[in-house]
Amino acid sequence: MRFFKFANESAIWRRIALCLCVASMPLASLAEPRHAIAMYGEPALPPGFTHLPYANPQAPKGGTIRLAETGSFDSLNPWILMGNPVWPIFTQPGLVAESLMMRSIDEPFTLYGLLAESVETDADRTWVEFTLRPEARFSDGTPVTVQDVMWSYEVLGTKGHPRYTAVWSKVETMEQTGPRSVRFTFNTADRELSMLMGMRPVLKKAQWQGRDFAQSGLMAPIGSGPYVIDKVDPGRAISFRRNPDYWGRDLAVSRGLHNFDVIRYDYFGDASAMFEAFKAGEIDVWRELVAARWERNFDFPAMRDGRMVKSEIAHGRPSGIMGLVMNTRNPLFADWRVRQAMIEAFNYRFINMTLSGGKDPRISSYFSNSELAMQPGPAKGREAELLAPFAGQLPPGTIDGYALPEGGARAIDRQGIRAALDLLGKAGWTVQEGELRDAAGRPFAFEILLNQSGSAMRSSAETRQIIDIFVQSLRNLGIRPRVTVLDAAQYVERTNNYQFDMTWYERGLSLSPGNEQRLYWGRAGVAAPGSKNWMGMDSPAAEAMIAEMGRARSHDDFVAAVRALDRILTAGRYVIPVSYSRISRLAHDADLDYPEKTPLYGDWPGFMPETWWQEERE
Repeated sequence: MRFFKFANESAIWRRIALCLCVASMPLASLAEPRHAIAMYGEPALPPGFTHLPYANPQAPKGGTIRLAETGSFDSLNPWILMGNPVWPIFTQPGLVAESLMMRSIDEPFTLYGLLAESVETDADRTWVEFTLRPEARFSDGTPVTVQDVMWSYEVLGTKGHPRYTAVWSKVETMEQTGPRSVRFTFNTADRELSMLMGMRPVLKKAQWQGRDFAQSGLMAPIGSGPYVIDKVDPGRAISFRRNPDYWGRDLAVSRGLHNFDVIRYDYFGDASAMFEAFKAGEIDVWRELVAARWERNFDFPAMRDGRMVKSEIAHGRPSGIMGLVMNTRNPLFADWRVRQAMIEAFNYRFINMTLSGGKDPRISSYFSNSELAMQPGPAKGREAELLAPFAGQLPPGTIDGYALPEGGARAIDRQGIRAALDLLGKAGWTVQEGELRDAAGRPFAFEILLNQSGSAMRSSAETRQIIDIFVQSLRNLGIRPRVTVLDAAQYVERTNNYQFDMTWYERGLSLSPGNEQRLYWGRAGVAAPGSKNWMGMDSPAAEAMIAEMGRARSHDDFVAAVRALDRILTAGRYVIPVSYSRISRLAHDADLDYPEKTPLYGDWPGFMPETWWQEERE
């Protein structure tokens, strides 16, 4: 057992005094350096493991993989709010900028040492300490130091995106405790904080001296990751080149990963153009999200002659939420009855049959497809106890059970229209001369905002088809919404500032939800720009459940808190949800391969392209 090294003499004497006080206590009560840390229980992989279970340590190195995104970009800094950044730098873990710890996507929430050789924390996780590996280097060959770590955390916490600043407010102190060690002490009881401190990108302090970190731009960041930014065609393409001198190539967490010499991303105006490029062989991988298209849209020459193949990858991750979100900052959608009326008018059954042949299930809760999803019927046990203090504040169905309407087989669901009209009438809206109006004669008018590039999950054409069916249904209620389509930059600007009434919304969720939930649904996001709380919900009950998730000491208590939050979100009727898939569908170049063992999270950042490789062409 080693004791921590402190930066000044008075701290040393304080430590000695503490040691004398606890001399009679069992050693198990003291922190010990470990190779990994799990949110609950023990890490699956022991010290000395040789490689991640979903990586192939014999995978060949070399080749190029060509991927694609929709939209455009004007910044290489994804860690701030400004600009339209190149997202692969952020979404591909450790591609350019590494963190102290690396997440395993084969476990709900476990981190293994990357830049850090060890992690230490106390039983209550009121602090966490990391010790850097002495061999850690940036891509320019300079060492990664504690000063780089401390500067990165402070600048991200004070000038970075809200995803970083919110957590930084819970750090009481940050101090260097040794030549390669840094400790964070927290001011909030939240067990997840010790995990989150291991997941921040570490940037090179010297590169940013004299520069404003909060400003977007095309300066290539220097990181310690396996790739460096190679070529940039602003708004059109970016390529990453594997660093042959990558310091961590022989680490167990790296073995079998980062196999391509070059990773290239091309940007397209929308998903339809991107799919045509895939069919023409200009990009190597296509992720299909609709079961019906998976069956009917892949009969083209490259697929028929074997140059491309289809792979289905099972996963156990939650569905997340996807659909049309209603902005409750607009008084029109502040009433839950109005939001439920919109859900009733959205004929999901007909839309699902039209677009996907009814193959995929509907998102019935934010954590569908996992044990974290709320269960049918009333809340029970600990879940009910957590919700009880807020019973008077929550809309009907939250505690006693809520289910989405099924919809009808025909375009016009008369039952849904009747239900919607009844709800709207109770909310003060009636049809007057063919138009829905309130008591003062004001029309029920709102705007549906769309991104012309589509989204990560839906093409712009498919989203527009959904909207067109929905708008037609709304006309039966005397509602004629305005549909506005913007380019990516304008869309990001307006959604960052919540300047919309209704828009398309996608939010992926993990098996270990925690502090990021405040960014998604927290009350700070009602006014502060750049959060993911697009619905503008201000729910003390949701805040309490998120806090309870952080305090939970057992898996059962954690699940109860998440299920309670799920009830608040789902019965809050903020989003009109569509379908999700229980498998990942990837069509790809036949020369690309991936390990036989696929991780718990399936096709998730950390799996493709990290674990993939290119077979030698004959």
